Amino acid sequence: MLYNPFASSLAFAAAVASLSMTLAGAALAGPQVVNGIYFNGPPEPAENQYRQVGMDQSGQRALGGGLIEMLVTGADPSRRGYAAQRSYEPPRQRVASAQPGQTDLRSQVDPMYLRTEVDYSGGAPGSIVIDTNNKFLYYVKSPGRAIRYGIGVGRPGFEWSGVKTISRKAEWPAWTPPSEMLARRPDLPRYMPGGPENPLGARALYLGSSLYRIHGTNEPYTIGQNVSSGCIRMMNADVTDLYERVSVGARVVVR
Repeated sequence: MLYNPFASSLAFAAAVASLSMTLAGAALAGPQVVNGIYFNGPPEPAENQYRQVGMDQSGQRALGGGLIEMLVTGADPSRRGYAAQRSYEPPRQRVASAQPGQTDLRSQVDPMYLRTEVDYSGGAPGSIVIDTNNKFLYYVKSPGRAIRYGIGVGRPGFEWSGVKTISRKAEWPAWTPPSEMLARRPDLPRYMPGGPENPLGARALYLGSSLYRIHGTNEPYTIGQNVSSGCIRMMNADVTDLYERVSVGARVVVR
């Protein structure tokens, strides 16, 4: 059979026309995907989590340009930056932030109980003096100077006074309620690992062999009150500050 260039051109034109009609019908029908390529574009998500891609990794156009590119994508191949396909880009992790109406926990505490440095002559440098009546703990920093912290102390029936020493320090301590407390509060857990929900807070300073501790709290609004079973409560930021300053063996006077 003799090769007829005119007939071959007609056949090619017919194939191109058929492909164009198919693409036009797909566009009217809505988004279609062929070999991973979107025709008429995918529906835009609620948030802009997609990035447009118009080039392959070598920097060349993904479909090579020209008539085929125009027929497949419907885009003008002379324009750069078109969206030949779309690839998913995971949304960035959101960082939690305070919402309108939320209050800084420190603002729930009377300003008089916020940490401050004061003149003080009630103890030796490196020691701790606890004034339970006025709800203050003093860390004696140097002769005549101390860091003063607001505290929560024992409720009526759980007050105490005396002299102890720091026997142990712990970061994010676990909590095992003593039997005496469980007898009063059988609803309490028998053990709670350390963490933000633990009532001992971020740090604990153990007082001798007693059941008493100087520790943080997840209830900072109780600072300045008689609320505990004898332990000394501090805001987490404050007990962390004290933890870094005081040494095991330091003298603690509770008045």
